[in-house]
Amino acid sequence: MNLTEHYDKLYTESAAKITAGNYEIDHLIDDEKDQRFGITLVIRPDQNTKMNIQRFLTEVKAIEPDQYYYQDSDIHITVMSIISCYAGFELKEINTEAYIRKIAMALDKYRGFNIQFKGLTASTSCILLQGFLTETLNQIRDDLRAAFKNSTLQQSIDKRYTIQTAHATIMRFRDKLRNPARLLSLIEQYRDFDFGTFTVDQIELVHNDWYQRERFVESLHIFKL
Repeated sequence: MNLTEHYDKLYTESAAKITAGNYEIDHLIDDEKDQRFGITLVIRPDQNTKMNIQRFLTEVKAIEPDQYYYQDSDIHITVMSIISCYAGFELKEINTEAYIRKIAMALDKYRGFNIQFKGLTASTSCILLQGFLTETLNQIRDDLRAAFKNSTLQQSIDKRYTIQTAHATIMRFRDKLRNPARLLSLIEQYRDFDFGTFTVDQIELVHNDWYQRERFVESLHIFKL
């Protein structure tokens, strides 16, 4: 997959829809009864990268104060959704240690690698950081797919879509946009901005809600690379 082409196509199509008012508002973000939970392998960017992200988000908030913004603690790249979030999932239903052992075997041969956040793209429901990855991350994903393919452990890998990028969601639409044109103009200014390159030396297994909010996330294990 050519990531630049993928992100560009996503942005062009989404920007046209946002301009036309055909964007999606997430009505579940503020729903206290939302019970969608799962388990996920995530990567978190370093502090310097997060600082650059928050500087940008400060500018966005001045234009669109009503939207949902990711805090430092919640910004992540999804390596793999092992069990995609669904209503009613509870950690007590699974043998967590069995998952940790399975994942540890798949990750054992890997060492640290770099990811760069360069530029922004958008979907019809959110703003995304464009992550550019080494081949290592997709090799890790393939090894995880193979590890769980013949396993009896509950999993939903690739059920929603086959993950191939290293994007991170940083803002979601939770209300009507006040000024879509100004928002898109700002994104355009940052389409090629270098938010930072960081070394991935650990991958975290978490029990999480749909939005990876810190108050709901429980760290289950950290795998050192």
